[in-house]
Amino acid sequence: MVTVGNAGAGDLGAATRARVTLDAGDLVGDLFECHALRLTRMAVLLVGDRSSAEDVVQDAFLGLYRGAGRLRDPANAVAYLRASVLNGCRSVLRSRKRAWSSLIPAHDPPVWSAESAAMAGEDRREVLRAVTRLPRRQREVLVLRYYLNLSDREIAADLGVTRGTVASTASRALAALGRDLGERS
Repeated sequence: MVTVGNAGAGDLGAATRARVTLDAGDLVGDLFECHALRLTRMAVLLVGDRSSAEDVVQDAFLGLYRGAGRLRDPANAVAYLRASVLNGCRSVLRSRKRAWSSLIPAHDPPVWSAESAAMAGEDRREVLRAVTRLPRRQREVLVLRYYLNLSDREIAADLGVTRGTVASTASRALAALGRDLGERS
């Protein structure tokens, strides 16, 4: 058994806070229960549709299950899942780009889910459309920072960049959003 203490938003969560067995099924099940919805929401923001987002998250949990024996510290499992979901979203977007570029010369960004559209007002939808027009790295930094409320240190670890890169990328992304939204008003 491994003791995991001081669990927070980036750790294992309340259901697995006290003690976690290294049994892969239990670990992945507990993590799925605590984090699947949040990771799916993050993926929806990145890929634009719920079914692809759910597939990406399922693949991340499957990868964790298959590699659980190699996991040294269960407290790092959530960071692994976030990074896996980010990479999965990148793969989905790359495959869409290849498919779209071979079939259609110009395309619209992915349609947001009906649930998101119903909940959001026109201003929010415009901001989300502006976010989809950002470069991939800027979009990822904004989602991790403002949607998941991760620190620059956590974002840097998830993306494999320095904290300074995270800060400058976020600054550029916010400036680009401001310009884009200012032009459209």
